[in-house]
Amino acid sequence: MGTRYEQDVVAWAREQAELLRAGKFSAIDVEHIAEEIEDVGKSEQRELSSRMAVLLAHLLKWQYQPGRRGSSWQPTIREQRRAVGVGVALQKTPSLNTSLRDSGRLTGTWADAVSKAAEEQGLDAFPEELSWSTEQILSAKFYS
Repeated sequence: MGTRYEQDVVAWAREQAELLRAGKFSAIDVEHIAEEIEDVGKSEQRELSSRMAVLLAHLLKWQYQPGRRGSSWQPTIREQRRAVGVGVALQKTPSLNTSLRDSGRLTGTWADAVSKAAEEQGLDAFPEELSWSTEQILSAKFYS
């Protein structure tokens, strides 16, 4: 049948929050709470990577297909820059700034972006390696 955590994570979370607020520390599910807290950080990392991939894909399309620049590309570029540079990375979770400069993480994000851009545009002539700096990528003056 499984534990309360396995049966209904939402009910389990409410129960654990009540136990914490009541100071009943010996009754809390420490292991699963620790997992859930770690998952919050992983979720933020995924959000950052996803937004960066969308941003990079649109920057690729902007650079490599000037004749096909759509009216939605600029707003998407601005929105993703805003979300990454202001919302997600810099103000709400400043520790994610290291992810923006982590070459290993950016390599995976770049591969996702190239795949997205190629899929959306039917092209495969995009560079294999990221040549833009984080500062360029997030700059309102760069490809906008």
